[in-house]
Amino acid sequence: MTFLDVFDQDLLSSVLRSLIPILLAALGGMLAERVGIFNIGLEGMILIGAFCGVAASFFTHNWLVGVIVAMVAGALFSLILGYGSVYRKGDPIVLAIAMNILAVGMTSFLLVAIFDVQGVFQDPGIDGIPTWRIPFLADLPVIGAFFSLTPLGYLALLLVPVLWVVLFRTPLGLRLRGVGERPLAAATMGVDPRRYQLGAVIASGALAGLGGAQLALGNVVQFTENMSAGRGWIAVVAVMLARAHPVGVLGAALLFGFADAIGFRLQSFGLPQQLTDAGPYVVTLLVLILMSKRFRKTREAALA
Repeated sequence: MTFLDVFDQDLLSSVLRSLIPILLAALGGMLAERVGIFNIGLEGMILIGAFCGVAASFFTHNWLVGVIVAMVAGALFSLILGYGSVYRKGDPIVLAIAMNILAVGMTSFLLVAIFDVQGVFQDPGIDGIPTWRIPFLADLPVIGAFFSLTPLGYLALLLVPVLWVVLFRTPLGLRLRGVGERPLAAATMGVDPRRYQLGAVIASGALAGLGGAQLALGNVVQFTENMSAGRGWIAVVAVMLARAHPVGVLGAALLFGFADAIGFRLQSFGLPQQLTDAGPYVVTLLVLILMSKRFRKTREAALA
C-alpha cells in the first residue's frame, strides 16, 4: 500500500462517520452561543447521551427508542447548565466543567450498577442504528458516501441549512440572535431573554445527546467508559472557529472529521495508534493558535 492509497473512496465514508457526532454537538453548541451561553459541557452531554442510548436500546431492542432516550437524556442533563447559568446566575464555565466531570463519574458508576461490567459494555442485545442506502445514488463514485448514512447522519447534514434559515431568515432566529447580542434591547421589545436562553441550552443538550447516540449506536454498537474522548471539546472549538455560523460549523467539523479519519487510515503504515489518534487534537491546537493570533490582531486594530 502506498501513501496515495490512503485517499480512496472509503476515506470519505470514514470522514463522515467521524464527522456526524462532532457536527451534531457543534450545532447544539452554536445555538447556545447564539443566545450568549458558552457551552463547554458538550463533552459530558455526548457521554450521557451515549450511555442512555445504549441502555435504552439494550432493554428495548429498538434503536429508535435508544436515539429518543439519548436525546431526552442530553436535554435533561443540559438543564444543569441552563437553570444554573440563566436563572441562578452561575458561571457557565464552572457549571459546564462540573457537568463534564459528573458525566464521566456517573456513567462509569451506572455501567457497573446496571450491567455489572467495567470499561466496555458490548452485547448482541444492543440494537445499532441501521445505515440507510439510497438506491443508485449510494453507488455513485466518491459522493455515494453521502447517500449511505445512518438516519442521524442525514439529520445532521440537513440541520445545517435548516438552522441557517431559522437563524437568519425567521423571526425566531432574529430573537435568538438579539438575546445573545443585545439582551436588554430584546427585553424592551417584549422578548424574555431567559426563556430563549434556557430553550437554546436545552436544544444544545438534545443535539449533543443525538451525537452520543450516533457515536455509541451508529459508529460502534457498544458503550465504553469516557467514549466521547474529547469530541465535545472539538465541537466547542468548531463553534469558535465558525463564529457560531451553521455552514462554518459544518466546515470546521469536516476538518476535524478528516483529521480523525486520516489518522485511523495511517495506522496501516505502522504508525503508533497513540500518534494517529492525536491527529484531531493537533488540528484543534493549531486552530486555537491561529484564532488567538487573529483575535489579537483584531483587538489591536480596534484599539489603534
